[in-house]
Order: sequence, then C-alpha cells, then structure tokens
Amino acid sequence: MTRVALCVARFYEELADKLESGAREALGDAEVDRFDVPGAFELPLIARYAAQSGRYEAVVCLGAVIRGETDHYDYVCGEAARGIQQVQLETGVPCGFGVLTVNTMDQALERVSGGGKRDTGRHAAEAALASLAVKHELAGRRGAAGFRV
Repeated sequence: MTRVALCVARFYEELADKLESGAREALGDAEVDRFDVPGAFELPLIARYAAQSGRYEAVVCLGAVIRGETDHYDYVCGEAARGIQQVQLETGVPCGFGVLTVNTMDQALERVSGGGKRDTGRHAAEAALASLAVKHELAGRRGAAGFRV
C-alpha cells in the first residue's frame, strides 16, 4: 500500500480543509498521514522531514497564499515553490504542489474541492502519484540505457 504524507498549511482553514478533501479523494486507498504547519512558507521543511523519514513514497503539499498589499506574497509563493521542488529533487520522493497562489479569496474558492474551475488538492495528489508511478516503472527496468557504440 502506498504511504503518502499530506503537508498542510492551515493559515486559511477553510481552504486547507477543501484542498485536503480533494487530495484525499485522489489518494483513494493510500495510507495518509497529515502534518500541519501555520503557513505555506513552512511547507518545504515539513515536506523534507517527511521525505527524509523513509516512511512515505510521496508527499503532497497543500496551502494558499492570497495577494495582499505588501511584497510578502511574492516571497512566500516563490520560496514555497522553490523549496518543495528542491525537496523532491534532493530526496527523489515525489512532491505534489498544491499551493494556491491567487489574488482573492473568491479565486481560491474556485480552485478547491467544490469550486468551479479545478481542484488543486486533487491535482497535486494526482501529480505526486503520477511521478511515483514513473519512478516505480523505471526502477523495474533492467538493462543499459542511453546510446550504444
């Protein structure tokens, strides 16, 4: 059975719950453990803890950053994305990126479970599982790769 860590930024509780709902639906029968942090900026660190623990085959990071009146939005969005990408590249554990980066709460609500556009939590979980499937497929292949002379 696949074990997945859900890393959830709880700053916007309603959005976090809806993102988690979509992710859990996509994860189906997987064994899921949830780890909460205050905001999106903390997601890369707990994703790294989960990935390095050896207990999880995939990690799904969920949260939301809504643009405000300061530059804070730009820093948090960029660092959350960079950090989560870095975790998967350094550990080899697929990480789904389910962090909403929007201008308004209305835009955010359109992009979660029950919204009218897309379900970002579901898509993040599906992306992590798709990467995991490729990892498993490639691990099962034997033989030389690349060019032969």
